[in-house]
Amino acid sequence: MPRAIGNMGPAAVLRAAAVVGLVVVVGLALPPLAAALRPLRERVASAGAASSSGSWVDEHAFFKRDENDISPYSWNITGTYKGSWSFAGPTNGSSRFLEFTESKGDLVLELLSTPSKISGVHYVQGSVTFHDVVDNAHDNGVAQIRLEGVYIWPFRQLRMVANSGTDGEPLQEEDYFLSNPYHLLRIFSSQVFQETSEEKNRRKNSLTYDMEKHCNVEIGAKVVRVSSNPNEGDHEKYRLEGLMQSPAVDDDGECFSPILLNATSLNVEIYYNKAVNYTLMVTFISFLQVLLLIRQMEHSNTQSGAAKVSILMIGQQAIMDAYLCLLHLTAGILVESLFNAFATAAFFKFVVFSIFEMRYLLAIWKASRPLNSGEGWEVMRRELSVLYSRFYGILLGGILLMYELHNFLRPLLFLMYSFWVPQIVTNVIRDTRKPLHPQYILGMTITRLAIPLYIFGCPSNFMRIEPDKKWCIAVTIFMGIQAAVLLLQHYFGSRCFIPRQILPEKYCYHRKVEDNVNQPIDCVICMTTIDLTQRTSEYMVAPCEHTFHSGCLQRWMDIKMECPTCRRSLPPA
Repeated sequence: MPRAIGNMGPAAVLRAAAVVGLVVVVGLALPPLAAALRPLRERVASAGAASSSGSWVDEHAFFKRDENDISPYSWNITGTYKGSWSFAGPTNGSSRFLEFTESKGDLVLELLSTPSKISGVHYVQGSVTFHDVVDNAHDNGVAQIRLEGVYIWPFRQLRMVANSGTDGEPLQEEDYFLSNPYHLLRIFSSQVFQETSEEKNRRKNSLTYDMEKHCNVEIGAKVVRVSSNPNEGDHEKYRLEGLMQSPAVDDDGECFSPILLNATSLNVEIYYNKAVNYTLMVTFISFLQVLLLIRQMEHSNTQSGAAKVSILMIGQQAIMDAYLCLLHLTAGILVESLFNAFATAAFFKFVVFSIFEMRYLLAIWKASRPLNSGEGWEVMRRELSVLYSRFYGILLGGILLMYELHNFLRPLLFLMYSFWVPQIVTNVIRDTRKPLHPQYILGMTITRLAIPLYIFGCPSNFMRIEPDKKWCIAVTIFMGIQAAVLLLQHYFGSRCFIPRQILPEKYCYHRKVEDNVNQPIDCVICMTTIDLTQRTSEYMVAPCEHTFHSGCLQRWMDIKMECPTCRRSLPPA
């Protein structure tokens, strides 16, 4: 008596039983139909042969089990299969519905196998997606067909037909697709990192593209187990070899020429592991960025040092980290099985922008307004509210802007990675001395490039985005030029690359003292006498005519840009 080994709906059980009964009963009674169930290679080899070539011996050989496989367990063919399609005969093309731009192309086959109440028979649902086809109505290059059928595992045979889903029963494979990281990560990447607007339109159209409503589609395939790569562990790997046909209905003729299918199962855990490794990379990068921010905050821990840093530069990086936090959190919510990994990466990005960068942003803002620091708490709170309102307003406005201009995502990313430009401009305008630590410049440049280079440059990234080498080279050169200019400003002066003819007049601290040189002058910083008979490079004279040792005043200006004697504002040295 058949034993129940799976749960299925009543309609699915009836369909499976009907298909199996038709295959077994009619197959044994009518040799021509049994011939249609023969393996693909025999079918193709005998396509032009006479009808007498098919004998009962051949059919008996087809229904014979594989004697080398004595395992009592069935093969679970549920999974994703990727391979190629090509025309079986010399006639390439579609007579009524599809136009094939090539004679071969790529395909992706999705299968969900459910054990039925009939021993040795599995009910299968899924879909097949063809590339390199053209539909005049939708103008896309992807065609998707939903399928259902049976998998007779003792004979390794798969028979499927098009399923239009008109009976109102939900397709079981949709639940499988919605829980499969392979598909969810692809959906997420297609929504966030579109290659082009054409690619997005093609995917959007392919999801609602019901080719099965226009054609009778039948697929017959043989399932073969192949040897797996040792790096893939215990994952079972299968290959499907089959033929897809569109039999003529009445006098309409074939919908398309017979197509050979060849696909191999993918190990979804590979993509799972890639995603986990990516989140580990993001977490490590975030940790490095925290260390770099701490190093930079120590480098500019004084009021004068913090005032030299551009608030726009830090704010732009904080907004980038906030976007990355939201993206990783969204990916974790979408792909439930990867929630812990993506949530960890999102948490570290949240720590970077909300704790360290926002704290540094506040320190820069306070250092840029020293004259107002003594005002009341109400004024300070009001100005802080304005600062945070602007930051989060720009953050939300950027999300809306990227949503509206998602077709221009790469130029927008290129613009976001110009965060060093505000600091370069600030250095030139204020003629500041060494506002950023070299380790911070180099470290942030490298760590900021890691994520976009992985997404758009790695050919085997987990989101399966086509590499864009030109964009990766362009953004790397652009970031390298910015970092090189900052290092030149650090070691050779903020205006070293600007011609002297266009530079504004700069105050000279090393000038002769107009007072009587015979009267001794003390440096109020070190409380020692200044020898005015020495070279002018040994002492510095402020605009307020107060004189100090050169080293003393330079160290003082690193802390405060005010005269130690009269508290008058000092110009850059």
